[in-house]
Amino acid sequence: MENIREKTSAIDKYTYLRQIACNCEDLYFSTLMSHITELMPIVYTPTVGEACQKYSQLHAFTSGMPDSPSGSEGLYISLNDLGRVREVLDNYPSPHISCVVMTDGERILGLGDQGANGMGIPIGKLALYTACAGINPGECLPITIDYDELIDEVITAIKEKYGATTLIQFEDFGNSNAFRLLSKYQSTCTCFNDDIQGTAAVVLAGLIASERITGVKLEDHRFVFLGAGEAGVGIADLIAYAVREETGVTLEDARKNIYLVDSKGLVTSSRSNLAHHKVPYAHDVKVEGDTNTLIDCVKGLKPTAIIGVSAMPGTFTKEVIETMAATNANPIIFALSNPTSKAECTASFAYEHSGGRAVFASGSPFDPVVLSDTSSSPPPPPKPSKRPFKYSGKTRVPGQGNNAYVFPGIGLGVIASGATSVGDDDMYVAAKTLASMVGKARIIQGCVYPELERIREISTRIAEEVAGNGIRKGRSDMGEKEVKDVIKRIQYEPRK
Repeated sequence: MENIREKTSAIDKYTYLRQIACNCEDLYFSTLMSHITELMPIVYTPTVGEACQKYSQLHAFTSGMPDSPSGSEGLYISLNDLGRVREVLDNYPSPHISCVVMTDGERILGLGDQGANGMGIPIGKLALYTACAGINPGECLPITIDYDELIDEVITAIKEKYGATTLIQFEDFGNSNAFRLLSKYQSTCTCFNDDIQGTAAVVLAGLIASERITGVKLEDHRFVFLGAGEAGVGIADLIAYAVREETGVTLEDARKNIYLVDSKGLVTSSRSNLAHHKVPYAHDVKVEGDTNTLIDCVKGLKPTAIIGVSAMPGTFTKEVIETMAATNANPIIFALSNPTSKAECTASFAYEHSGGRAVFASGSPFDPVVLSDTSSSPPPPPKPSKRPFKYSGKTRVPGQGNNAYVFPGIGLGVIASGATSVGDDDMYVAAKTLASMVGKARIIQGCVYPELERIREISTRIAEEVAGNGIRKGRSDMGEKEVKDVIKRIQYEPRK
């Protein structure tokens, strides 16, 4: 840690940690687990974005002769391997794999197509599977492919070689491919898409926890999304699912208070040639303004929450936030785009222009903010809650809606139980579990996520709940007590 802290740039710290991973797996994970809050932004967002952009240059300094597969630079499968993917898997050094993260590099964070350099993402994700949930690093396989024609053969070979219940996580595929692949394989293998479903679970958790600040129940919110890709629609779908589960309304009714804004403006029923995933949110509605921009929608629809998943920095403007603060005592402002350079606004900006009243969360971490004595925001309207809420002092702790809060625990629960599939109900269970673990001290500071230092405890609890849910839904033959014992038994601990 002394060596890491002496380095002046995040990318130098990233490179140094990859060198450690290649030389001593136990030292790497022991360090990561012991300093998870400090090092997670280095091994994953936001630094992993820069690492992917520079991956081909970094490779010579990070690769080597690893003492285990977790120190390798991942498995590349190209179109030249079509027809012999099983042979490629047979050449990988680990004989047993329980967790695969696979990408084609097409949509790396908010940075676009990074090609082969996108390998940094599955390597980073799997490091968090181990550090956060204890999945054995020797059973983790990062894969980058280059063509869609390979998918069928890769999945077939994985199931044949490693078992039908091997967990496969689709990561950073482009929008059209992501939805299509999830729909195609969700019922035939144990898989999920973290950008669609994992993001949705962690955001839903933050929204559920926010009720303790806003006094507004999930079903009473009005949501406006800036961005209508896989993250935006995935979150919207899980919100609608949760509202249906909690109130008994139909999914169609649950979607009525969820609005999407894409590059062409508000998604409405009058627009033609909409992508299929946007159609359920194409409402018959009009707002004032010629272009249906975000500010037009905020003024016209009067949302209680705005959620940014657009990768368009600065789009939550002063006017947008002040308008939200004029109609909400505690406006929910989630600027979720990664890396930090793509965030719709910063934490300090959201607090400054909401009079410190915003419930803020982001995709990448922001430091705590001490409020100034002056504020340009309008006075707050009356609170809907009968329970008065007061923030503690002038310090606000921004929430980081990091998928690492949920996907490692979901994966651990699925692997331990031998579940045959992963459902939206698993994501809902994970979200409720995460929300329940936010302590009062965090809430009074305005934070809707628990301390990252508790991530191992959080992941284990989520694993237990997800495994139990799968057992109750008939996706696993284990007993609930039995699977809790299995979770404890299989969790990896570095050698001291």
